Amino acid sequence: MKKFVKKSSEVLVDQLISGIEEGDRVLLAQAITLVESNAKRHFEKAQTIIEALLQKKNSSIRIGITGVPGAGKSTFIDSFGTYLCQQGFRVAVLAIDPTSQVSKGSIMGDKTRMERLSKHPNAYIRPSPSGGNLGGVSRKTRETMFLCEAAGYNIILVETMGVGQGEFVVREMVDFFLLLVLTGAGDELQTMKKGIMELPDLVVVNKADGDNAAKANKAKHEYNLILHYLKSYTEGWETRAVTASALEEKGIKEVWEIIKAFEDHTKKRNLFYDRRDQQQLNWLHDLLKQELYRHFYDHPQIKDRLSVAEENVRSGTKYVSQAALELVNLFLENKV
Repeated sequence: MKKFVKKSSEVLVDQLISGIEEGDRVLLAQAITLVESNAKRHFEKAQTIIEALLQKKNSSIRIGITGVPGAGKSTFIDSFGTYLCQQGFRVAVLAIDPTSQVSKGSIMGDKTRMERLSKHPNAYIRPSPSGGNLGGVSRKTRETMFLCEAAGYNIILVETMGVGQGEFVVREMVDFFLLLVLTGAGDELQTMKKGIMELPDLVVVNKADGDNAAKANKAKHEYNLILHYLKSYTEGWETRAVTASALEEKGIKEVWEIIKAFEDHTKKRNLFYDRRDQQQLNWLHDLLKQELYRHFYDHPQIKDRLSVAEENVRSGTKYVSQAALELVNLFLENKV
């Protein structure tokens, strides 16, 4: 009986691997579900799939998109992604949703916010709950990105929840980082976390249409003045601001031309490939942290003693640092 179950599982994994290689979106979705699962058996299957696809080459570009609340990220991605699909590219959107603290699931409907793109045969949209992680970055975003690339998607768009300290995490997993803003640069900068303006490779003043067009152009000049005095995140690249209207599809082509120029600039100087190498190392260290965290909290003796340690901290009978060190030492002493 055990042998039959094992054989069936292996066939399923093989089917998922073949399906991803063939660009099957249904099987890709099933594989991503395994990646996102916290169950140990699903984790093992997911790693088997990823390992089997490691040698599959894909000339992709990873683009992170963030912005202040109300900047129109989803509308911009809908317009930008549709334009790219029309140019013959295959576009995967990883839309990192806020996670409901009650249900632990996504609370925003990404496909309803990207109506045109979701219907395009060259596009794949994957709403993923952030799990409450810093910056809205799903714990498995890197693995999901990898699977999409293995399935033949050559442009990966990662939409984050919004501007915050965690955008540094997004910056480290993409090749190009785009910041969407609105008019009124001075007011907006007050709402941004310190350092966010040093991260993007391009700033896009969105909603440059109708009566707002003149204000958008003024904001563009204000941002360019600010950017002129900041050190660019990418060596040798001058970050600048442009205007766009996702609603009227103005400036979309220019944004893509800037991204292509950036790709050419970084590849000629080998910066693109150095950044990819660093992304792999970041992936390694993040996975190590996640696995250590999981093993610690799943350890039976830690489970037994954790509630006692919590009560000691609550009652003040032990300092937090003392309780934490005792738990860590207990874990280390009982690991083979």
